Amino acid sequence: MSDMKKVKELREISDSDLKERMNELAAEGMKLRFQKATMQLINTARVGQVQREIARIKTILTERG
Repeated sequence: MSDMKKVKELREISDSDLKERMNELAAEGMKLRFQKATMQLINTARVGQVQREIARIKTILTERG
């Protein structure tokens, strides 16, 4: 899925749902960091994907005020 589609979909979601999604992604990011530290992480690109999606959500929430 392209980044523009993701952004459009995220903009349609309510603030509370975005915050919930961001918390889920933060938990996933922490789990990925632990896997990376213990050399168990297979998909290393997922770390960056999670960080970018968190940044997108934070940007949308900031734009909304």
